[in-house]
Amino acid sequence: MHIREATKQDWESIWPIFHEIVSAGETYAYEVDTTVDQAENIWLNTPRKTFVVEDQDTILGSYYIKTNQAGPGSHVCNCGYMVSGLARGRGLATQMCEHSQRIALELGYQAMQFNFVAASNLGALRLWAKLGFDTLGRVPKGFNHPQQGYVDALVLYKWLSPQSLSPR
Repeated sequence: MHIREATKQDWESIWPIFHEIVSAGETYAYEVDTTVDQAENIWLNTPRKTFVVEDQDTILGSYYIKTNQAGPGSHVCNCGYMVSGLARGRGLATQMCEHSQRIALELGYQAMQFNFVAASNLGALRLWAKLGFDTLGRVPKGFNHPQQGYVDALVLYKWLSPQSLSPR
C-alpha cells in the first residue's frame, strides 16, 4: 500500500468510493444525493490537502485534512477518511489516520478533531480510541441513521506530538 497526495486526475477513482459511502447515509453528514461536482468540492477542492491510498495503481481509499476553525482555533485540524467497500478490513483506515497525524504535524497543526462521528460507527470509534483519540462530547440524537434512526454524534480529539503518533 502506498499513500500519496491526490491529484485532480484521481477524482475519477475517488468519486465511486465517496458515492458508495455517502449514498448509504450511515457515517457522514453529507446529503445522500450529493452530486459528483459537490463531492469533488467537499473532498478534493476545499480541504488543505487530500490523499489517496493505492495498491498497484488502484485507489482503495482517500482522506482529507483541513483546518477545523479559523483564527485562534487554526492549530486544530479535521480529517475525513473513506475506504472502498472492496478494501475494508485491510488496515487502510489505520494507515491513513496514522499518516494524517504525521502530515498534520508537518503542516503545523497541534491537534486533530473529528466533529461529528456517528455513535453507530463502532468500527471507527474502536479505531480512533486505539489511535489515542478521546471522546470530548456527545450530541444526543445528532445523527439520523437510515436503519437505526436517531443516534448520538460524538466529538473526538487528540493533541498531537511526535510521541503521540503510536497507539496507546
